[in-house]
This record gives sequence, structure tokens and C-alpha cells, in this order.
Amino acid sequence: MSGILDSIANSRTKVFISFDYDHDAVLKDFLIGQSKHTGTPFSISDWSIKVASTTWQTEARNRISRSDVVAVICGQHTHTATGVSIEMKIAQELGKPYFLLRGYKNVTCTKPTAAKSSDKMYKWTLSTSNFLQHFVFSLRR
Repeated sequence: MSGILDSIANSRTKVFISFDYDHDAVLKDFLIGQSKHTGTPFSISDWSIKVASTTWQTEARNRISRSDVVAVICGQHTHTATGVSIEMKIAQELGKPYFLLRGYKNVTCTKPTAAKSSDKMYKWTLSTSNFLQHFVFSLRR
């Protein structure tokens, strides 16, 4: 089984990162940066949308459909971020696995309005990369 984990750790998982652009863009950068640290057993290909446009929902649907997983970074204002909820609904419609990641330790982080009551928000720790690795591994079994 360690051979499977090694191949996942060395592969590039396509992650669509959904986040509140107005309040939490730095968190996306932190997550990408964390995945690039030496010794991190996981890497991320960032498929999030960088530039707003009139066709962003279509582009989001295309990118989410080509992604392996959707990471939803939750901050203090995520419940008011319409775009995050739209991206989450798209992931749900496409049957894409997703998870919610608590962006801040010392403030109340909120779920997008499209989140299900059963959706758990995971703590963001130094072992987040290990969590991502095992999350993706469980999807591929």
C-alpha cells in the first residue's frame, strides 16, 4: 500500500480552490505555498479562476469538471460570498468531492450557503498536506 501512497504523493492532483476573493485571497496563496514546501508529501495544481469575467461561471464549471477535488477555503465572510456558493453548487451538481477548510484559527469561519449541514469544516494545520493526501487516496480506492 505504501507504493500507492507514494504514487499519489508524487502525482499532481487537480484541485479547484474556491475562496472569497474579496477577503481570503491570501489564504489560497498560503495553501498553494504550503503544498510546495520541501518535505510536504502532496502537491497541488491550482485550477482556481484568477480573473473575473462575464463567463466566469462557465469557466468555473469547465475547470471543476476537470478537477479531481474542490477545496473550499472558509473565512469570516464566506457565507456572503456568492461566487463560493455557486462554485460549491457546481461541484455538487457534477458529483465532485469537496471539503471545507477553516482558513483562520482565531476568528469564526463560516460555511458557504451551499454547504450541507453535514459538511465538516477541517482545521488548517501544518498537517493539512497529509490530510489532503489521505483525502485523495480515499477517493481513488
